[in-house]
Amino acid sequence: MSLRANFEEIVMLSVIGEIGSPRRPFSPYVVTHDGRPVTVPSSGGITYNVRVGDRASGWACDHVEPGATVRNKDADENNALAILSCIGNEAHVVSGEGKGSVGTVTGKHGGAEHLMIDFSPEVLNKLTIGDKIQVRAYGRGLRLLDAPEIKLMNMSVQLLQRLPATVAEDGSLTIPVAGIVPPELMGSGVGSNAERGDYDIQTHDREVLEANGLANLRLGDIVAVRDQDHSFGRGYRKGSMVVGVIAHSDCMVAGHGPGLTTIMTCNTGKLHPVIDPEHANIASILGLR
Repeated sequence: MSLRANFEEIVMLSVIGEIGSPRRPFSPYVVTHDGRPVTVPSSGGITYNVRVGDRASGWACDHVEPGATVRNKDADENNALAILSCIGNEAHVVSGEGKGSVGTVTGKHGGAEHLMIDFSPEVLNKLTIGDKIQVRAYGRGLRLLDAPEIKLMNMSVQLLQRLPATVAEDGSLTIPVAGIVPPELMGSGVGSNAERGDYDIQTHDREVLEANGLANLRLGDIVAVRDQDHSFGRGYRKGSMVVGVIAHSDCMVAGHGPGLTTIMTCNTGKLHPVIDPEHANIASILGLR
């Protein structure tokens, strides 16, 4: 059964931000999980050579965000940008040399409260820090008509309509994922609200990653986390399941790793991930690359 939802009820609303410069404290160092002080790129700005679809690990960086990083300097307006925007939404450049270009929302970064936007390399080269980006927020309020026990969040109409998922007669949903994460690997962001931002897959125990098939995750991968319920905050619940999208790169700091922005959660056992990396990345699902 193909996915049916209340598409005709969903409102499309504008929210706006601007490409924000990277920001750093006075000290040049971050301390890695094994105690090494390093100076590497981090979040913010325009990342020219890391895009959705690229590897999430193996970069000399910490929390790097693919494409253009957008935020609003007004706290409440940034809350609207962070909450109402959904993965897959159109992002329109409305100032600067790239005015008129259109990108796609690919993830959210909690803590920093950033929105990540994918643009083609040609557009990225026209953008500058301070350019205004207006997102057509379109997805809040979505409900699956045939799978009501599965809660959607941060999911755009655009992504849901192209998602290679199926619903069975009993209301269960099967979705291809790049991997299934055990709950003990989840780190920074546990306990916070999943309607915005992300939480991190800890990657510093490489043996565990290899054993679970998680060593080669890509930015934009759709990934499941078992025994997690995000209905009203990120937490442990045996038998529950969460599905999200890898939003930012791996990290060097303890308790951190590639960030996962939630798109689905279910606490009744009706969300079934199937490992199929070839069909589980938004770069191909949304036609970004």
